[in-house]
Amino acid sequence: MLQLMTHAHPRIAIPPETRFMVSAYQRRLQFGNLNDPDRRRELAEWVVNRTQSRFHELGLDREEVTKQIVDGPPTLGSALGIVLRAYAIRHDKPRWGDKRPSYFQYTDVLLRLFPDAQFVHLIRDGRDCVASLKEMPWYTGSVYSAVCAWAEAIDFARHGAPKLPEGSYHELRYEDLTADPESHLRRLCEFLGEDFAPAMCEPSTLAGIAVPAHKTWHARTHDEVTTSRTGTWRERLDPGEISLCESVLGDRLETYGYELSGAPKIETSRMVTYEKTAAKRKLARVKRVAFDRLMRLREPNQLGARLTSGQIVLAGVPMPRNEPIAVNG
Repeated sequence: MLQLMTHAHPRIAIPPETRFMVSAYQRRLQFGNLNDPDRRRELAEWVVNRTQSRFHELGLDREEVTKQIVDGPPTLGSALGIVLRAYAIRHDKPRWGDKRPSYFQYTDVLLRLFPDAQFVHLIRDGRDCVASLKEMPWYTGSVYSAVCAWAEAIDFARHGAPKLPEGSYHELRYEDLTADPESHLRRLCEFLGEDFAPAMCEPSTLAGIAVPAHKTWHARTHDEVTTSRTGTWRERLDPGEISLCESVLGDRLETYGYELSGAPKIETSRMVTYEKTAAKRKLARVKRVAFDRLMRLREPNQLGARLTSGQIVLAGVPMPRNEPIAVNG
């Protein structure tokens, strides 16, 4: 919903979820020195030809995007930004963004790729999130994993977001956005440095264009913005699941203004299962971060995008004379 609201802005393009941003970063050593045009071509072909990248859902010409990456600045951020810039140009817009729920885990990576990035975090009642995740046809995790995912996202909002560059983070609640779209979209636009566009309040008009047909779980984006899904966890979760959510997430829920139902505490055995799940996820994150730090020691190139004047300045690269530089790309 928020992806479509933002995409409805006349200056901003937000594509369907892609799958190449973090994956390309994690494979950056395989692509080698991007000062070599052949290496940039290899990277470009990896992005545009893999089904897993979801490039085919962007409606872009593979050969043209590949050429732009080969001819573009020799950094990973530039190559990936060129793909989404092409999507924005296709929609005759100067700015682009990208949406994935897991991005909160990779803000450090995204800032390495796009040092001028702005982050928008939409928060929803954790109980509704757990209920929705359980119903997704692609979700294979347990209810414990679903609870962990929301806890991790909220912990990032409470402890990680304040460490981001000043003025780069904006937070809003799903319940507030659906109850009063215009007020909260105006605040979002102010954060983004853009004028509010009334079309943003009617995202359903774009659902047929910007939501792939196979994503049937997004079918409600074709309807008007509504509060009808708020609090439906009461019917979609069983009593044990509600107890699990409130026992684990109670403090976090109340911090964000969500009232608890008073469900009884879960039994010790289920809490132990949750804690084991959370510990495994934490260990996986620690290993990922440690491995990434080792990889950084072997990087042959700087990573930051150099597609806009602001990015070029942040990269410490001398501005070329008498050549136009894209602004707010």
